[in-house]
Amino acid sequence: MLTPKEKLKVIEKVQIHDKDTGSAEAQIALFSEEIEQLAKHLKKHGKDNSSRLGLLKMVSKRKRLLDYLKREAPKRHVSVMKKLGLNK
Repeated sequence: MLTPKEKLKVIEKVQIHDKDTGSAEAQIALFSEEIEQLAKHLKKHGKDNSSRLGLLKMVSKRKRLLDYLKREAPKRHVSVMKKLGLNK
């Protein structure tokens, strides 16, 4: 789970305007950060299946948002991929 300060730092990397918190880019950035944290947790606690399920759900949500962004705004999609270091 991300603290509110951590969320602000993550969103600042990709925000479109000052009060942007719900754009696809911001949501993708938040999901990416939470996925990283959960992946670290699962390396230590391999049998935590409920967290594994949550991780899989987050990955699929992020994938859907990335697909939407690629379909609707390809330039923004490429920009987000570069900023967050996601590879396809």
